[in-house]
Amino acid sequence: MARQKMIQWAAVFGLWVCTGAELSAAEREPKAAAQRPNVLFIAIDDLNDWVGPLAGHPQVQTPHLDALARRGVTFTNAHCQSPLCNPSRTSVLTGLRPSTTGVYALAPWFRSDGRFRDHPTLFQWFRRHGYWTASTGKVFHGGYPPRADRPQEADEWGPDGRLASRPPKKFVQTPDPHPLVDWGIFPEKDEDCFDHDIATWAADWLRKAPQDKPWFLAVGFQHPHVPCYAPKKWFDLYPEDRLVLPPVREDDRADLPRFASYLHWKLPEPRWKWLQQAGQWKPLVRAYLASVSFVDHQVGRVLQALQQSGQAERTLVVLWSDHGWHLGEKGITGKNTLWERSTRVPLILAGPGVAAGGRCQRPVELLDLYPTLAESCGLPVPSALEGVSLVPLLKDPRAPRQRPAITTHNPGNHAVRTERWRYIRYADGSEELYDVQADPHEWHNLAAQERYEPIKKELARWLPRNDAPPMRGSAGRLLIVENGVPIWEGRPIRPDDPFPDQ
Repeated sequence: MARQKMIQWAAVFGLWVCTGAELSAAEREPKAAAQRPNVLFIAIDDLNDWVGPLAGHPQVQTPHLDALARRGVTFTNAHCQSPLCNPSRTSVLTGLRPSTTGVYALAPWFRSDGRFRDHPTLFQWFRRHGYWTASTGKVFHGGYPPRADRPQEADEWGPDGRLASRPPKKFVQTPDPHPLVDWGIFPEKDEDCFDHDIATWAADWLRKAPQDKPWFLAVGFQHPHVPCYAPKKWFDLYPEDRLVLPPVREDDRADLPRFASYLHWKLPEPRWKWLQQAGQWKPLVRAYLASVSFVDHQVGRVLQALQQSGQAERTLVVLWSDHGWHLGEKGITGKNTLWERSTRVPLILAGPGVAAGGRCQRPVELLDLYPTLAESCGLPVPSALEGVSLVPLLKDPRAPRQRPAITTHNPGNHAVRTERWRYIRYADGSEELYDVQADPHEWHNLAAQERYEPIKKELARWLPRNDAPPMRGSAGRLLIVENGVPIWEGRPIRPDDPFPDQ
């Protein structure tokens, strides 16, 4: 009898060995998988700290983000890995830094490099461990993954949410004729505005969400990315005659290295000097605020559907933005900088295991989301990830954290952000240093003062030690340094060259 039992156990073990690699974690651990929380992953494009939970603008109205913050933890010192869509989103979804992947620009798709062909994205990791995965809107950068690759990345894909309609002609005739460089009241109804369709699809999906297995739903909104269009009722929240403009200094870049102005290369963005001269600064600020309130409403529609699904109590909600946006600060309108306006982003988590009403001042990175979500959902954490789990801070927002946040823009250019300091080192060796507690607008560059050398040395030890070269197929005006010479748009920068935004 004992021998017969041993043979039976051996047969079972042999079957497990032969088939275990093909079975999902949910199939091997059905109870554990069924008890895992769902994930609602909400991405917002170009959203800076002009939201109620971060109080970045005194007039902004974001009631749905405010309500979400009351349910969870708001990270008040969260920063992106890159101030540009594709590298930022690639970093979030792979858990790797731009300086590791070489993705610094609007292209390419990271899997075009064979080194990362088998690297699991956040979607794939959850799918591999028994989750149903779905995505709609702009989560990866626009157009990614290529349609042929989508079945390998997630189970279900909703609409992309690209700009569906435009006015007959631009409202604002800007020096850059690009159609995205525009703002104004359009269209008449929310239902006709891009991003409304994304919220509708996500809300419908949530009302029918799987009940028999955990799910991961990613929802990506494009507002307040230009063009800053929204229906009139959202503009009415911000009367132009009472609008508060952000504080700026006309000489804000007087103490900056020359290299810094070249690093901010031009996307479809309005030029700051032209905005002032044309009287369009206030209209753009108003349009940005209107777009923020519009997208807050769309987030609210999705969260309401989550409540109606009956699964809110077992769903972890994550809301983040891929990077910030300047509206005149440092003489810039747009992104692509290593200053606070570009790197700081809203980051809110709420749901099971998260302290309600928490506010965390520790410096954190979007890179931390991958390991955080894996740990929060009881999944193993891939060893290749470069972020650090935020789970201790979700339980106690005052818990210690030793590591600063690091943002990279093009090879060799990095910002290190602690609770007090921002240190920037550019590829040509030039530097900036700001005491952000004493100088929140970063108006005074302290890097040249000898007494701050020990602080710079301490912060510099966090800089990435190796910068991968730009991945093949990179698109955009990359700023690189070759043999100590800065190269911008393919040619050396001469000392008498004008700044690129002049």
